[in-house]
Amino acid sequence: MKELVDNGERLHSFWDFKGQADYVDSWFLMSTPYLPSLVILLYILFVLKVGPAYMKGREPMQLRNVLVVYNAFQVMASIYLVYLGLDSIVRFGVFHRTCLFEQEEIRKEILSGCYCYSMAKVTELLDTVFFVLRKKQNQVTFLHVYHHTFTMTISWLLVKYGKTDDLIFVGTLNSFVHIIMYGYYLLSVFPGIAKYLWWKKYLTKLQLIQFMLVLVHVPINTFISKCPPSKIIICLAIFNGFLFLYLFSDFYVKSYGKEKIEKKDLGFNKKDLNKPTRKVINK
Repeated sequence: MKELVDNGERLHSFWDFKGQADYVDSWFLMSTPYLPSLVILLYILFVLKVGPAYMKGREPMQLRNVLVVYNAFQVMASIYLVYLGLDSIVRFGVFHRTCLFEQEEIRKEILSGCYCYSMAKVTELLDTVFFVLRKKQNQVTFLHVYHHTFTMTISWLLVKYGKTDDLIFVGTLNSFVHIIMYGYYLLSVFPGIAKYLWWKKYLTKLQLIQFMLVLVHVPINTFISKCPPSKIIICLAIFNGFLFLYLFSDFYVKSYGKEKIEKKDLGFNKKDLNKPTRKVINK
């Protein structure tokens, strides 16, 4: 009976949009899911319909100064998030059995860090907006749009209802990858530097390693933790880990596998050029 009452209270709390702490509910975008849902809806409408229609017949926007500021901000934000994550990992470990949320002071500290991470995911929606304004619609792929909407949604849910500290490693790892990724984007804005950036494909390899580590970490930490994420969050994390692993692998093969084939063909043609030619005489 008590279990039914507890389940009923949790269900009422969910639909009442009562989060895991009053101070979380008072944070920007955290009171209800309405505004975050509206942000995602407007984002999808703009990048898939409104934006491309507006830019049709217009010259691509350069946005050089905007991109410098934006990418520099993302690098600094990611560095800060890695600092917060490493601080927790050093103190409590990559895998830990104790539930850190049992101590209110540590709980608030972790939730504040997770909230910063969640807000970073909101700002990252601008990645796609800039693609559209620069008329790089070929980069607005299913993988790109789904990745951004999913990470914003899942991070919001974790801050609002998560009651777990098991995903600190995942967020820290993701932020580390973003330091390198946005650092690359920042440097590529400058034409004099962009031509020397040979390591773009290794960013995708780094992301693939990230997803593999997530698929290892989440099940292990869930098994040993005293306050694991909900089963829904676990399933979403594992499902999307495999999905992103597949989609990013497919992207890598399509983007750089072709490059390898072209290089092989080019090498073959160079050899052919060195061979003596034969004259063909038509009778």
